[in-house]
Amino acid sequence: MDTPPAHERRRARVVWTAAAGLIGATVVGAFATSGGSGAQLTAAATSPTSVTAPSAMVAVIGSGDLALTDPEQNADEPATKVEQLREDGRCTIGALSLRLGATGDGVTCLQDALRAEGYLRGTAVEAEFDDPTLSAVMAYQTAEDLFVDGVVGRESSLALGIWPDEESLVVRTPPPAPGATDLWGVALSPVATAGSDAPPLPDNSGSGRRVVYDRAGQRVWAVSDGEEIIRSWLVAGSQYSNEVPGTHEVYSRSEMSTAWNGKAWLPQMIRWLKTERGAIGFHAIPLHVEDDSPYMTTEELGTRLSGGCQRQHNLDSEFMWAFATIGTPVVVT
Repeated sequence: MDTPPAHERRRARVVWTAAAGLIGATVVGAFATSGGSGAQLTAAATSPTSVTAPSAMVAVIGSGDLALTDPEQNADEPATKVEQLREDGRCTIGALSLRLGATGDGVTCLQDALRAEGYLRGTAVEAEFDDPTLSAVMAYQTAEDLFVDGVVGRESSLALGIWPDEESLVVRTPPPAPGATDLWGVALSPVATAGSDAPPLPDNSGSGRRVVYDRAGQRVWAVSDGEEIIRSWLVAGSQYSNEVPGTHEVYSRSEMSTAWNGKAWLPQMIRWLKTERGAIGFHAIPLHVEDDSPYMTTEELGTRLSGGCQRQHNLDSEFMWAFATIGTPVVVT
């Protein structure tokens, strides 16, 4: 989908913010949230940083940060192992994607599914993603109006019925007690936890002060220099495979931005990945431009709903805005 010209996408909006609630402020201020369970308010809390807060009234220009659909869904996806099976006992691809040259049980599962759909004949080598398998995949993607790249990622696997049950990959922690806070003293959202109560960090997720985002589990961690989990929470990430794994860093931030089509406000946008179709980053639950109503509820966090960005509960977005300054590493697993 082509992105409209920049001048058509830009929208100006005046955003009222508490001076104590902005990036680098000594205090993470009170912040009203919406979505699912109604408005909530956090008490002000002190963070370890001390930087003069910006003015309380800020004019912000949106710049087309989020393509709501992106067909380039599998270009950078690694074959990371995903062990979970479907609840009905059927096989899955056993990875986040499969492509030419892959081998193993996941490829056998793919080949069986393609045979059942009538796209693969007896010429393919069992358990090997070879040229006949590639041709069958591309023919299937064409027939099903999927992005035709010969890579079997989430969308193609869902269509074939060989994608793992996503909920089985998500660790949902109990809602925190009223007044519970993270290691910075910031109020926890209903989907957040901290310290030893948080799920363990993924393997190979870096070191030092950083943000870690696990796509399979739809979970984010904010980690200190001393490897303490300051806070961990669920997000609603991309429906596609355009969240490129690896180590990135925060390169741009906006108090308020807009979706590429101008229909959604994206509060507290923190960008960590540039793509040909716009930027990908963390932001609060998006709001409809027409009436400021939220796009989703708190209960939907932990499921893939966006076209590329990671949607956060507003309390978690407020914390991330204070934590993820320009240059902060973002490790995507």
